[in-house]
Amino acid sequence: MRDEGFIRTAKKSAAIRSVMRRPWKRRLCFVGLTLALASLSQEIPADNPLRAPDGIKDRNALWKRVGRVCAPAAIAGAHPPSPCTEVPGQGAHDGYAILKDQIGRYQYLVIPLDRISGVEDPVLQTARSPNYFARAWEARSYVEAALHGPRARDQLMLAVNSRYGRSQDQLHIHIDCVRTDVHGVLQRLLPSLGNQWQRLAEPLPPFGHAYDARWVDGASLSVDPFKSLAAVLPAGDAMDLHGLAVVGARAPDGRPGFILLSTKATFNPGNRGSAEELEDHQCAIAGESFHADTVIPLPTRHHESPHETVSSKEAILLGPP
Repeated sequence: MRDEGFIRTAKKSAAIRSVMRRPWKRRLCFVGLTLALASLSQEIPADNPLRAPDGIKDRNALWKRVGRVCAPAAIAGAHPPSPCTEVPGQGAHDGYAILKDQIGRYQYLVIPLDRISGVEDPVLQTARSPNYFARAWEARSYVEAALHGPRARDQLMLAVNSRYGRSQDQLHIHIDCVRTDVHGVLQRLLPSLGNQWQRLAEPLPPFGHAYDARWVDGASLSVDPFKSLAAVLPAGDAMDLHGLAVVGARAPDGRPGFILLSTKATFNPGNRGSAEELEDHQCAIAGESFHADTVIPLPTRHHESPHETVSSKEAILLGPP
């Protein structure tokens, strides 16, 4: 049987060599091989950190919409500065826009007016860079308004995806609800967290990815997660591989604070470093209970009209402003 298999293989190889000696058939085979390889390349697992997500025609669409439409509208006094909901502050290096995301009923984005590519941008490590995560946490009131009331801090979170898990090359922070299963794991692990980064004892839902975490005290976010993570990366590591998340929380003794989380894009199946995976864009956790830590004033500005809000990332520039 072994000899018969060898003979069959030899005959096939000889036939292929015979075809390849003919110029037009050689070219045809080359085209076929190229198409086959292209088909295989589309089946590469989505966790390959050397490739960003495909299918996005313009990775600068978000920046164009915010920088070229929202900011000028705000400067001109438009209210709201459509398609954005609000542009608080317009100074260089500290202005940002708040934009309703089309994904989910409650999700909002905070986008700097400064040109910042993402988690890896060196400007985020400079002293002049504001704490955009802190500003995004303040903007959670828009999510609460969409939910028709203030929520307990541990129901809400912020997320930034890695370079390989995002669709746009302009920094944008997702504001939305935390998944209920993620909330459960974090509550269980909360007593073990300290003020230094450490690997969580359990992977997090929904995909079982490993996360590093640390605790930060305070009702407001005094630590910049970008700077905090960059300060502890080992040699050979890079910020562009990391997704970051901030989850509101309370310590076991009731003190308000935050859980900072980071996951790293790897070659393991499915992990692109997308911390947004911890969010629930349906906000199921908000429907399970209603409890406010404090009465947070809701935004008085109208921001839910379909004509005043636009979508997220890949869809945001597809229609007129």
